[in-house]
Amino acid sequence: MINPHTELLLEEFRQQRPMLEQIEQQAYTMLVKALREQHVEISSIEHRVKAESSLKGKLDLKGDKYKTVNDITDLVGLRIITYYTDDVDKVAVIVKQLFDVDWKNSVDKRKVHQLNSFGYLSLHYICSLRTDNKEMAAVKFEIQMRTALQHVWSAIEHDIGYKGAVKLPPDFRRQFSRLAGMLELADDEFSRLRTTMTEYRRQVQAMVKSGRLDEVPLSTDSFRSFLEIRPFERLNQRIASVNQAELFHTSMMPFLPILEDFGLQTLGDIQAFVEQNAEDAYQLALSQLAITDLDIMADNVALQNLCLVHALKQGRGLDGLIFIYNTINGQRDSNALLAESILQMAEDLPFMQEK
Repeated sequence: MINPHTELLLEEFRQQRPMLEQIEQQAYTMLVKALREQHVEISSIEHRVKAESSLKGKLDLKGDKYKTVNDITDLVGLRIITYYTDDVDKVAVIVKQLFDVDWKNSVDKRKVHQLNSFGYLSLHYICSLRTDNKEMAAVKFEIQMRTALQHVWSAIEHDIGYKGAVKLPPDFRRQFSRLAGMLELADDEFSRLRTTMTEYRRQVQAMVKSGRLDEVPLSTDSFRSFLEIRPFERLNQRIASVNQAELFHTSMMPFLPILEDFGLQTLGDIQAFVEQNAEDAYQLALSQLAITDLDIMADNVALQNLCLVHALKQGRGLDGLIFIYNTINGQRDSNALLAESILQMAEDLPFMQEK
């Protein structure tokens, strides 16, 4: 038989449920917008209004401690899952900016650390909306913030019943503690690695801007930084001027595997690659434009012709040209036709005669 006080609280909950759902959606929308504006990348945001069955179970255990349903702070719950430990603190700042936080009832479980507590190291804020609607402002809701690894570990613990298994044999408890320690270390190392990579990218950008290209290994990050100084702009403009064409921007990142396949190892190698092939790339582009009145072209036209010329100079022939087109366009039957056309145009050019 249901306790009369429990039934009273459940009835209050039923009456408030539409408002609770409104608070849930409003809080969720505000968080998503703010996180996007602050460029905080997260794994997910979970949000829910407590199920009545779950609430009843809670009230059956400790319903006497609540005078009204507004004393229950987790009827509305949101959980923000980040990729990195330091992003938990960034999210916390955003939460403080958006909502009123009940500091007395909020908990930073990261500071209450036990050997087997990795999955429960969430930061828990009890919040309320800043609104003129006094009824909505009186409702407290919970926001949990944790990392993806903490979230996964918590789910695993719950799934296998570890959380409530207080009498597990010592060997099992030791295994859990060891695994939790490994995951906590991984969480910290991922954050440290991101910081290290960010600093490396800054160093690469500085070396690129200072012209120390021979010191910068070719990689995804360094090539992206290299593109910021527009190394192909001069040749692009020269090619475009043939037909007074307009250039539109497109990504040049698909060319990175081609440059690596050529054996280029540093940004200095790419700079030399441009200088060695620029005139021949222009002549090849001129041969293509001579049979068209194209007045708009992608700004990767210079890099594409540089690669085609370099492949031909290396003696890679038709297969080398097809490889280039397959890499930048994807596998298509038309790539072979394009390659054959380029090979025919190039046969009469000086760099092919010199081979």
